[in-house]
Amino acid sequence: MNLVVLTPEKEIFNGAIKSVKVPGSSGQFEILKGHAAIVAALRDGEIRIIEENGAKTTFTIEKGFVEVLRNEVALLVQGVN
Repeated sequence: MNLVVLTPEKEIFNGAIKSVKVPGSSGQFEILKGHAAIVAALRDGEIRIIEENGAKTTFTIEKGFVEVLRNEVALLVQGVN
C-alpha cells in the first residue's frame, strides 16, 4: 500500500506502508491494505505510520482530508507541527 502526505507547501511523506492511523472527525481509525474506498475529514491530531520495513513514524497534523482508493492513501492536510 502506498501513502502520500501533502500540505499546500510541500510533500511530507511518500512511500510504501503497512498501516496508517489518522484522527478522523469522529475519532481515530486505522487504514490497512485492502481498506474500502473512503474520503473522510480529519481533525487536528497525531498520524502514526508503520512503514513497509517496520519503521514507525509519527507527527501531528492540522485538519484535512484522507482519501483511500485501491491501496493508495492520500492525506491532504493544512499543516504539520
